[in-house]
Amino acid sequence: MKQTVDARGLTCPQPVVLTLKALALADEVTTIVDNQAAVANVTRLAQSKGCAVEVAEREDGIYLSLRKEGGPAVQEHVVVCSSAGAPAGPLVLFVPSDCFGRGAEELGARLMGAFFHTLREVASKPKTIIFMNAGVKLVVEGSRALDDIRALAAQGIDILVCGTCLGYYQLTDKLAVGQVSNMYDIATALLEAGRVVEL
Repeated sequence: MKQTVDARGLTCPQPVVLTLKALALADEVTTIVDNQAAVANVTRLAQSKGCAVEVAEREDGIYLSLRKEGGPAVQEHVVVCSSAGAPAGPLVLFVPSDCFGRGAEELGARLMGAFFHTLREVASKPKTIIFMNAGVKLVVEGSRALDDIRALAAQGIDILVCGTCLGYYQLTDKLAVGQVSNMYDIATALLEAGRVVEL
């Protein structure tokens, strides 16, 4: 069975959400988008679901052809209430600001830099770090925390960066570490976490 998703003109996370729903019903899905952020997000979704992806640029849009390759059936993420016997989920660090705490902005920026420098050395590390809102300023060129965040990424920590936030602050072209992400991926990471720590 084949399905087509026309996601042109739709903002994040709609192209990903609509493609996910189509994959639950069909073995082949063609998603049509009109920007590179959507191409990256839908491609990442398809790869996470074990699908082959072909991308073709046409005059009326960018066509992503997704095909299941015989892996397990695609299922929606399900959030289940925790129980005593359930294994703990991963630790997720949520960073919605480029300053640590409230008060003087310069002090907050210094403290945030010190936190990420220290995080490289502590034994208990998060599986994922999510940067949203002004937090995205920490993962772009010129950030005082950039070298430390790069080192954390090199240690295998997933760095998710809100694409909408980068666009809002006009920093999309200055991203220096991590992957541009969307609200679907961010919500999934937060809801599947065993613990979320917000700075």
